[in-house]
Amino acid sequence: MTQTVPTTDVNDAPEQPRVLRVLAGAQILSGAGLAAGITVGALLARDMLGSTSWAGAPAMLFTAGSAGAAIGIGRLSQRLGRRVGLAAGYLTGALGSAGVVLAAVLDNVPLLFTALLVYGAGTAANLQARYAGADLAAPHRRGRAVAIVLVATTVGAVAGPNLAGAMGTLAKTWGIPTLAGPFVLAGAAYAVGAAALWALLRPDPLVMARARDFEASVRSPEVAPTLTAARAATKGIAVGALVMIVAQMVMIAVMTMTPINMQSYGLDVGAVGVVIGVHVAAMYLPSPLSGWLVDRWGAGMVAVLSATTFVAAGAVGAWSPPDSVPLLALSLALLGLGWSFGLVSGTAMVTSAAPLARRARVQGNVDFLIALAGATGGAVSGVVVAETSFATLALGGGVVALLLVPVLAATHTSQPRPDRPGTMNAS
Repeated sequence: MTQTVPTTDVNDAPEQPRVLRVLAGAQILSGAGLAAGITVGALLARDMLGSTSWAGAPAMLFTAGSAGAAIGIGRLSQRLGRRVGLAAGYLTGALGSAGVVLAAVLDNVPLLFTALLVYGAGTAANLQARYAGADLAAPHRRGRAVAIVLVATTVGAVAGPNLAGAMGTLAKTWGIPTLAGPFVLAGAAYAVGAAALWALLRPDPLVMARARDFEASVRSPEVAPTLTAARAATKGIAVGALVMIVAQMVMIAVMTMTPINMQSYGLDVGAVGVVIGVHVAAMYLPSPLSGWLVDRWGAGMVAVLSATTFVAAGAVGAWSPPDSVPLLALSLALLGLGWSFGLVSGTAMVTSAAPLARRARVQGNVDFLIALAGATGGAVSGVVVAETSFATLALGGGVVALLLVPVLAATHTSQPRPDRPGTMNAS
């Protein structure tokens, strides 16, 4: 049964605009760091290992590293606030980037693998920043708050791949292998992002959200959660996590093998940079649209839209001429858009369902599972392409994503709409 009761957070906290500005600035920097591994990680591993079958290893490793870091960042944030957790994640990512560069210089594969694991912490921090954007947002504005943080990543993430050639040339003048050049940029970007968050993310959004929640509990009688409400929260977290897990796995798998597929047909690293730049732009640039749709239609409906967009991406990628840069760019753009719909809708589900008292820990655990899914996608992608074809991988990703639709229908996740100002739904 649905009961309408007053809510105390019908407006964003006064501190929210400053928090979003600081997070956006850090995301611009971290976007460049994130893009390095996407653009040349697979190519660097292939050159050092001499095998296409291992080309998916970097994505597997840095997403596995992201998985472990997600738990650490979540726990640090729960104890000490978002400022400490996110800054620590970015700084660790900077150290990992430096390790990748050193491994390339020394042609040391074990060091490369270890450094890629550490580098993954930057990816974890980049993703968990979206939760910080929602901490002080009113319930009916959480989708848009998440979107603002994500869209800021676009600037650095699009610039990073398109600077791959220039950074490679610069790195070569320093005696560093060309493909390690983007990781030099990544290390600097992550380090500056960490410093910016440490110095400027004040007040801390999670700490402030707890303070607001405490004040509200003092002003209003506390209502004990019912068993039905607890089950609904658990279901919301589980379904939101599943949406993001599938989106991450499909996106990582197809994206990882796209540079390898392009180079096998004679396309150079410049063309790869263009396609990956379009892909990353499509991951983050449509975030305001994703957030608006979540706030207006509900997270479940946008999750269904994510699944169908992945199907379209797979179809275009599988049936396009393999040397057509425009059609590959379209396929990767749809792949990025499907990921955007999935990430924003899943984030809204988890944030709305997770109790504030353990929200950061829950979010860290969810991101751990998301990163593991990405690592699985990266690991499997190389084997699938080596044994079958890139077209099979692209179509398979669409099929996996489409399995979300009956799950969402069965759990009725697509039915609820976001809470509007002045009311909230409680079971």
